[in-house]
Amino acid sequence: MKFRTLGQYYEKLEATPKRLELIDILSQLFKESDAQEIGKICYLLQGRVAPFFEPIEIGMAESMIAQSVSRAFGEDKAEVLKLYRKLGNFGLAAQSLADRLQTTDHSRKKAVDSSPLTVSEVCSKLLEIANFSGEGTVEKKVGTLSELLKKLDPVSVKHVVNIPLGTLRLGIGGPTVLDSLSLAKHGDKTLRPILEDAYNKTSDLGLVAQTFFKHGIDAVKKTKLIVGKPVRPALAERLPSAEEAVKRLGHKFAAEPKFDGFRVQIHLDHSRKGTYQSMEEQDAEELSLFEEYKKNPSAGSGQAKEKIPQSVMIFSRNLENMTHAFPDLIEGVLKEVKAKSAIIEGEAIAYNPVTSEFLPFQETTKRRRKYGVAEKAKELPLVMFAFDILYLDGEDVTQKPYQQRRKLLEKILNKENATVRLAEVRVLKNPSEIIKFFEEEISEGLEGLMLKKLDSPYIAGGRGFHWVKFKRSHAGQLADTVDCVILGVYTGKGKRTEFGVGGLLVGVYDDKKDEFVSITRLGTGLTDDEFRRVNEIYKKLKVDHKPARVNSDIVPSFWVEPKVVLEIVADEITRSPIHTAGRDKDGSGYALRFPRLVKFRETDKRAEDATTVSEIQKMYKQQFIRK
Repeated sequence: MKFRTLGQYYEKLEATPKRLELIDILSQLFKESDAQEIGKICYLLQGRVAPFFEPIEIGMAESMIAQSVSRAFGEDKAEVLKLYRKLGNFGLAAQSLADRLQTTDHSRKKAVDSSPLTVSEVCSKLLEIANFSGEGTVEKKVGTLSELLKKLDPVSVKHVVNIPLGTLRLGIGGPTVLDSLSLAKHGDKTLRPILEDAYNKTSDLGLVAQTFFKHGIDAVKKTKLIVGKPVRPALAERLPSAEEAVKRLGHKFAAEPKFDGFRVQIHLDHSRKGTYQSMEEQDAEELSLFEEYKKNPSAGSGQAKEKIPQSVMIFSRNLENMTHAFPDLIEGVLKEVKAKSAIIEGEAIAYNPVTSEFLPFQETTKRRRKYGVAEKAKELPLVMFAFDILYLDGEDVTQKPYQQRRKLLEKILNKENATVRLAEVRVLKNPSEIIKFFEEEISEGLEGLMLKKLDSPYIAGGRGFHWVKFKRSHAGQLADTVDCVILGVYTGKGKRTEFGVGGLLVGVYDDKKDEFVSITRLGTGLTDDEFRRVNEIYKKLKVDHKPARVNSDIVPSFWVEPKVVLEIVADEITRSPIHTAGRDKDGSGYALRFPRLVKFRETDKRAEDATTVSEIQKMYKQQFIRK
């Protein structure tokens, strides 16, 4: 496919405010796509050149982009920046300059039209830019991008410029892509569940699409877990009382402490470093790399990344590759996990090395960084509490019952481990035992408990009553917090004018329709620093029209791309005629009464991991049970 064709589809997708139209447009695009390129197209639609979990960043800031545009179209860099400030988007500025130049330079337009670049060629160039490192990196990136822009039509220029900056605003989620793939190849959306299962196992839309288009749905059904590709995490339901939990789980179930840290997924594969005589020899070799790494801990540089052992990869809950940020966890895995290959889930939490006390989530988030990693690891070391295993020595174990998976975990982790520890587990039988264990964990500063059916499989990307969250209920508040997504902002008044933001329109996720629906307006309880943080988010994510996946009758001052998750506490959930969350045929939705911000969760949760409409409906009913 010629990239200019994809650019034209970008224009259509960018302009539509409706999800169903998105699906129709995407379906037509996929029908025109070559099976060899459809994977790349799926990545490019998300503003990427690879899956989200691959740590490939094009690494070009606004100044470098401005320099590239300046060279490509013969305009002074200062004028490029001036035009950008006027139009509010670098892509639009670059498109304007490309249009202007092609109007006056007909030979240039003829050259662009005579040999248009393909999707694969553009993708390869962007990957080349991303992989530049070492001396002269800036010049290499600027020069390569400027030469690429010279060969593109103005519309394509606009979108290619927005990709390195992360400002491609198409509003396309995974479920929307899967619906579109099914519609394009099968004629309807009925194959989405099969495609989604493969996506849940690999988190790789491009791989799923390419397998589907090249080999058919039977090949997709055979998709297996792959070490190095994160599995979409299983999710828990909520229940209002210990009695309700027993009714759902039965009279014998597992209970684990619920930590307020980073949910992480450890991928271990010793074969990544070649063939060694023994695992112990490989461990020794890789651990020796840490000695070099500690001498030069400038994480984020190509040199530092090369020194991080390739046999261990660490992914966050939102599928981001965080390997570089956690050298202490890697070291712990190499020393303490007795397996050739494994995928292990757990909760990583910072602790005070002097007092051995676990630290709040806000402190743990300080470990999420690109630079100064080794120093921060010494200041805030991490402990990971492993609570599940998904893969072991070549075998997918997700379909084994929880009890068996726990035994496998115990075989490869010792109770004496310092870094990768086994999460405590107790088998409970009644509500009083839940309450007793719960109070013990609360007194230790933890969030509560996770209750699990003993015979339950691991359901990747799924939510159900096989896992249940049991958290503290505060008087005058909901029994649990709500994870909401920022949908829009209101301009500030009075003192808040200095922040640029005076309030937020927030919503929850409707996983059945793959859209975000409004549930409340948040404006009280934020500190000055939090308002400033929201303003920074707004500047990065603002869009000029309502995103296609946002369903709201309320119109804020400005819309933003739904990406950032906030944890909110409220007094209760009420019915509302103005909000669209769970709206029924009578026009009544759900709303949060007296919402207050607890914390930002953009570091460990994707927008699609926010509280769902079905969860809100259950929480609404649970209020009356509690009363």
